[in-house]
Amino acid sequence: MIINNLLIKLKEQNNEIIEETRTALLGMKGKIEVLRDVQVEVDIRHGESSYDILLITKFASMEDMDSYLVHPVHVEVSKYILKVMDTGAAVCYKL
Repeated sequence: MIINNLLIKLKEQNNEIIEETRTALLGMKGKIEVLRDVQVEVDIRHGESSYDILLITKFASMEDMDSYLVHPVHVEVSKYILKVMDTGAAVCYKL
């Protein structure tokens, strides 16, 4: 299994933007065949080095992850994320 973690630091850290972003990310669930699981966690610490949102996605293979990255649903969500994201960081690994 391939697991990809994306940390997102938002340009604006307010509850409305955080919830809209969370909803957009979770909205991919069930719409992309190769996406085995999607989980979204919101930071509760709010430290200077903290990110606001953690997206965890799971795939059966790297090929499935590559298919996900170009899937129209993911592309649309990515456009939204790029508008609200200040910085991001990713870690992808195999279980």
